[in-house]
Amino acid sequence: MKIHLILLFLIFGLQLRAQDTTSTTSDIEHSVVSNPKDYGYVIFNQDTLFVLKANLGPISPVERAELVNKRLAQIYKENLMLTDSFNIIDVKLYSMLTYRDMPILSLSDQDAILVNQTRYELIREYRQILETAFKNDIRNRSVWYWVTHVLYTLLTFVGLFVILYLVNRLFKWIDNKVLHYQKLINAKVTSYLRYLTPRGPEYFVSFLLKVVKVAIWVLILFLYLPLLFGFLPWTKGLVSDFYGFISVPIKQILNGLWVFISQKLIYIIFIYFIAKYLLRVISYVSQEIETGKLKVKGFHQEWAKPTYKIVRVLVLAFTLVFMWPFIPGSGSDAFKGVSIFLGVLFSLGSTSAIANIVAGIVITYMRPFQIGDRVKIGETVGDVMEKNLLVTRLKTLKNEDVTIPNSTIINTHLWNYSKNASNLGIILHTTVTIGYDVPYTVVNDLLIKAAKNTPNLSRDFKPFVLQKSLSDFYIEYELNVYTKQPGKMMQFYSDIHKSILDEFNKAGVEIMSPHYTAMRDGNASTIPGSAPTEPPKNPVTDIIDKVTQPGKKKA
Repeated sequence: MKIHLILLFLIFGLQLRAQDTTSTTSDIEHSVVSNPKDYGYVIFNQDTLFVLKANLGPISPVERAELVNKRLAQIYKENLMLTDSFNIIDVKLYSMLTYRDMPILSLSDQDAILVNQTRYELIREYRQILETAFKNDIRNRSVWYWVTHVLYTLLTFVGLFVILYLVNRLFKWIDNKVLHYQKLINAKVTSYLRYLTPRGPEYFVSFLLKVVKVAIWVLILFLYLPLLFGFLPWTKGLVSDFYGFISVPIKQILNGLWVFISQKLIYIIFIYFIAKYLLRVISYVSQEIETGKLKVKGFHQEWAKPTYKIVRVLVLAFTLVFMWPFIPGSGSDAFKGVSIFLGVLFSLGSTSAIANIVAGIVITYMRPFQIGDRVKIGETVGDVMEKNLLVTRLKTLKNEDVTIPNSTIINTHLWNYSKNASNLGIILHTTVTIGYDVPYTVVNDLLIKAAKNTPNLSRDFKPFVLQKSLSDFYIEYELNVYTKQPGKMMQFYSDIHKSILDEFNKAGVEIMSPHYTAMRDGNASTIPGSAPTEPPKNPVTDIIDKVTQPGKKKA
């Protein structure tokens, strides 16, 4: 029976102990602040002495730290020098640190448990930290301290000046040594270096040395600043702030670079090599089709190069689309804003350019002309010298260079004189008007004879004559001849006209316009060499002579 009672008391005692432990642990977890932003930082002379992480009753760590900082600032303003006046008052639940009769800090068991110390050990550690901070402040206020630290600062400044001077002299010596070697740089290489140097490619090495010298100066200043500004109390914070200002963006850049290299760069490289290999295959197939080694039914050789350009643009566009999610900053608002701005600018400013590009693609696959063809576009006649996605360039018969937008070509008539010339020949035609007094058979024979006497015309097809119209005063005849050289059509027209004149003059047949025929008053023929030595007298002139000269009549 006694054994049972003892076991019952032991179990009851363990349960009470567990409940007390659980309650204490729960109170500690409830009083501890988990977010570091809500911690309280005790600061003296711009130095963080210690951190408060637990609530003290209803007071948060931030409020506790603000109270401690105000009391320390009050002590600092009173210029008190007695650093041994810090006392500790220990009660049942709290330990208090005072300066003379002024309470400074109170600690609870929760504060001690967080740092694995007893409450008394922690309050003694905080008292030691405050005493050390006040001692350093007292030492910093002494005259000797200021004199020595000002001297140290001046000496470090002189040392910095000496170091920079020696670095400058060293680079001047190196620059003089390599000056005569700069002229040995290959001219082909230096032609690209002139864009990198302000004084020309021959000074590239000197420019590079100056860049290295400035980089070394910056490195020396960066490493020397803690020593230069570390002696005076009010400049210590400048160095830490400066390094914090520099280190934060550098750290972000390095972290972003590491994330980019480790997580995204591998995908970009993979996509790049796939696109590069695909373009190489497409380029090889295009060259094979262009040279005629590979034939695809319904696909012309001249389509190979423009098709490759179009496919290349599409491949590059899809490559950029696949790379876009892995490009740093592609998801930022600034990047999106710039993309939208460029898109709107491109849309508003390139409407005609897009129209010309679409027309250029259509012209490429319509194949209305090739390079070297003699064509007529609108009122312009010339040989095609160049065609691209935007414009087509012609060289006219007067050696004028005319640029025509592709959209204009799509919206107007186009004559190609060269397309059928090699097989069927091109028909050159000219018209003459002859009066009804000349039999049409005579005119036909003369025109055919003139065509046969014209040199360099095609003899594969016979020339022919058409009576195009029967007008009031004349018949309009059209002579048609063949040639396979459209590039010389203007010269052939001139030769045909010469032959027609020669043949008609030999036959005594006049080529007269209707106006000339209507005004005919008996003058001599217009055929060269057929005019009489004395022109016939006009009857009107004889009547006038009789009226004005009566004496001559009587005689």
